[in-house]
Amino acid sequence: MSTSSWPFTSGPLRATGLLAAVVLTQACSSPSTPATDATGTAATTDSAQTAAPVAPANSPLQVVAQFREPQMVGVAVLPDGRVFADFPRWDNNPVNPIAEVMPDGSVKGYPDADWCAWNETVKNEPQKHWICPQSVHADKTGMLWVLDPASPGIKGTVPGGPKLVKIDPKTDKVVQNISIPESVASRKSYLNDVRIDTQNQYAYITESGVGSLVVVDLKSGKARKLLAGHSTMMGDTTLNIKADGKELLDPTGKRAQFNADGIALSQDMQYLYWKPLTSYTLFRIKTEALRNPALTDAQLAAQIEDLGKVPASDGMEIDAQNNLYLSAFEDHSIKRRTPAGKIETVVQDPRLEWPDTFAFSGDGKTLYVTTSAIHKTPTWNKGIGQQDQPYYIFKMALK
Repeated sequence: MSTSSWPFTSGPLRATGLLAAVVLTQACSSPSTPATDATGTAATTDSAQTAAPVAPANSPLQVVAQFREPQMVGVAVLPDGRVFADFPRWDNNPVNPIAEVMPDGSVKGYPDADWCAWNETVKNEPQKHWICPQSVHADKTGMLWVLDPASPGIKGTVPGGPKLVKIDPKTDKVVQNISIPESVASRKSYLNDVRIDTQNQYAYITESGVGSLVVVDLKSGKARKLLAGHSTMMGDTTLNIKADGKELLDPTGKRAQFNADGIALSQDMQYLYWKPLTSYTLFRIKTEALRNPALTDAQLAAQIEDLGKVPASDGMEIDAQNNLYLSAFEDHSIKRRTPAGKIETVVQDPRLEWPDTFAFSGDGKTLYVTTSAIHKTPTWNKGIGQQDQPYYIFKMALK
């Protein structure tokens, strides 16, 4: 999710470890914990894990960190090299839902234990705790942003919980906390991924539950929901999109519908790119239009550009040359769309089990990517998880 990114599903989700949307039993630990044990409990091994994919001899992917559980989706990298990851409260109840990944591979709850706690004792303070963080993102100035759709198990938002939070890594303190109202993030919403326009002081967010864009004026804190339910926001259930060669079917037998998900901002911040996950079409619009509150959805829709066919993908990101990277989960690869529209394969590796979220190093020469193995979770396997490898953070040098 994409920076990450798992949208609202078309069917029920098995939320193992979640007692209820607001009754969660573990708090965040401030000491570092082993990277293979981000929940604070011993990781388990089953017979399926013996079949985990192995690295091809020529793979450029280097392992930064790996976690047996809980499930990880997002990654952010600061200019000074600090790495952060997020573990949403989906099928597990992570001790460290937002964590700094230390150089030795251990993790530390971020920014502190109090923010990581979500249980009965703090349920009356939904704006002060990570409920189900979905995206962690570093902007061009080195600030860290966390997007929390506040929907544990993707079963509906906790009232007052959806938020966009800015943290200053120099002090490890929250410096801005923007509540997203229910009129923008409804109970069925799922705020998915975010990009920060540091030039104009706006945030652009994909919302996957209803299928919409959310635009936030960072100066005023006001959020607006745009293009809700528009065709460019909605996943297509006619495409028979697969992962590991298997069609994604929910417990009721319905095809997956993953709405607006991947998002990217051009280097000059003039264009916002997005696509629904279950779709082969890429779209963009001028950010100037999104910032204009006088434009109606119909007027905005008239300005959307259809950029043609791209692979089904989860996360997206744009490099300094305006190449658009896509996490192509259908064939375990990372693709790149050039400014001329050419699709290239950057790397293909069986360990890319649902490549999810991207981040660049401060100098832009190294690409980081997570794997979330969404297709192996209980939701898409008749209620039984099929995870057979760690969740990875990889990095690779770009050419």
